[in-house]
Amino acid sequence: MNPTRNLAAVALLALLATSAAEDKKAGNPVFPGWYADPEGIIFGNEYWVYPTFSAPYDQQLHFDAFSSTDLVKWKKHESIVDTKDIKWAKRAMWAPSIIEKDKKFYLFFSANDIQNNEQLGGIGVAVANKPGGPYKDHIGKPLVDKFHHGAQPIDGFVFRDDDGSHYLVYGGWRHCNVARLADDFKSLVPFEDGETFKSITPEGYVEGPFVFKRDGKYYFMWSEGGWTGPDYRVAYAVSDSLLGPHKRIGLVLQQDADVATGAGHHSVIHNKKDDNWYIVYHRRPLGETDGNHRVTCIDKMEFDEKGMIKPVKITFDGVTADPLK
Repeated sequence: MNPTRNLAAVALLALLATSAAEDKKAGNPVFPGWYADPEGIIFGNEYWVYPTFSAPYDQQLHFDAFSSTDLVKWKKHESIVDTKDIKWAKRAMWAPSIIEKDKKFYLFFSANDIQNNEQLGGIGVAVANKPGGPYKDHIGKPLVDKFHHGAQPIDGFVFRDDDGSHYLVYGGWRHCNVARLADDFKSLVPFEDGETFKSITPEGYVEGPFVFKRDGKYYFMWSEGGWTGPDYRVAYAVSDSLLGPHKRIGLVLQQDADVATGAGHHSVIHNKKDDNWYIVYHRRPLGETDGNHRVTCIDKMEFDEKGMIKPVKITFDGVTADPLK
């Protein structure tokens, strides 16, 4: 027996096994079930996705979450928050956005699909001590419950800027606003000019805003088209300021007649360790006509030499394993 040869063989097998694991594709959708509006984020050494449970509004009464260490294998965390924990939410809980602050996790969400200022609902906040919950109502009422600048109070996204300040970017009905969050996330703080809600609506905007920062630039993304139709898609702008102006550059994500339709309402995950970028989004499988039949998918997102986002090709294969450890 040659110990050196045996050790070399073991090392080779380990290398091949690691390589095979890294080459494995996640597949799209990344987990089973009807899920939409996915918010993807990294907490520690885990990827997390918080989607809408895609069902008729009167059945859309809770959120599930999913976690993974490599983007391939996903663990389901059932009913991390539901209407029994949010007394004012009666129906249509959707479009979650989450952020960690001071070792607590704050989940922002839409509820009740209000159509005017007299109805109860809007954007609420729930809080938990760990990413998988359980989450409890943070305020006991909506954070934003009225229409400002024409924006329906839905589809909230929480953005943390480099100076540690937090902003709520939100809005439906083709209008988008930004507001500053108080340090405790229980209220909004007016801007220096006294205005609390600033309109930052770009051309083509419908809903589903998302913001990230890269090389000092603000990348503002949103969904266009109708969420029940095949033309749902994602466009973007790049600006020197969160407040804009945000001039539409072009599309990042759209349907592919050979793969799926209605690709939209997305988020972005950045693995800083390897500088890998991923777009997390929902789409409608071919042949599905029910507006609520949406699935969550992940594909690679890349930039060109000028920092523009390359159009994303939606796939059945999904992404390669990308462990965070």
